[in-house]
Amino acid sequence: MIPLQDTIPSRQFPLANWVIIGLNTLAFLFELSLPEYKLDIFIRYFGLVPARLTDPEWAQMMGYPHSYVPLVTNMFLHSGWGHFIGNMWTLYIFGDNVEDRMGSVRYTLFYLITGIAASLTHMLINPTSTIPAIGASGAISGVMAAYMFLFPHSRIVFLFPILFLPYFIELPALLYIGVWFIGQLISGVSVLSITDQAGGIAFWAHIGGFGAGAVLYRLFVQYRYRRTFDDEYMRSYHNYA
Repeated sequence: MIPLQDTIPSRQFPLANWVIIGLNTLAFLFELSLPEYKLDIFIRYFGLVPARLTDPEWAQMMGYPHSYVPLVTNMFLHSGWGHFIGNMWTLYIFGDNVEDRMGSVRYTLFYLITGIAASLTHMLINPTSTIPAIGASGAISGVMAAYMFLFPHSRIVFLFPILFLPYFIELPALLYIGVWFIGQLISGVSVLSITDQAGGIAFWAHIGGFGAGAVLYRLFVQYRYRRTFDDEYMRSYHNYA
């Protein structure tokens, strides 16, 4: 199943969301332009390496400058096309509506704060890790949490191909995001016993970003208007069938 869109049209142009997507795109294109050895250096300097902040002696020995910048820069980097497209598409689906309710400036701050919370959670769980963690998914998890609470009656449209024929189905956003988060929790708990991780998905970054989003979203919402129940069904099925 491939998520295509939600059922809520945004009321204003989501400028901040598109700027964030644009910055991620520029960063990814820059990564693609680098030769492999330079890309490795770039990722290690601007990705989140927990041991760099928790073990200053190791960081000095490895030649890392002391900096907290990677807590932010890591969320604009991606490891490949699948990682990049998956994250940006998810942000495209959910971010515009959350920005609608927060406004561009507050939404940007919310995005960055939940991304930093995701980074800190990853560090807390993996304090001695020397593997760079990169990706926007921690911050996007915070956006998904805000979306789930702000639009509990929304639905997500999925493309469900059967025998090469396209079928479209709707599922409640609450169900989709809830099942996704439970999956992250289960996976996160399952990797706690692994002391020597060789990379992969940073489940606890997702959990931390989602938790921060769920706790903090109310502080960023602008209550200039309230959506009605009917607002969450303004898109007709025929718009995408």
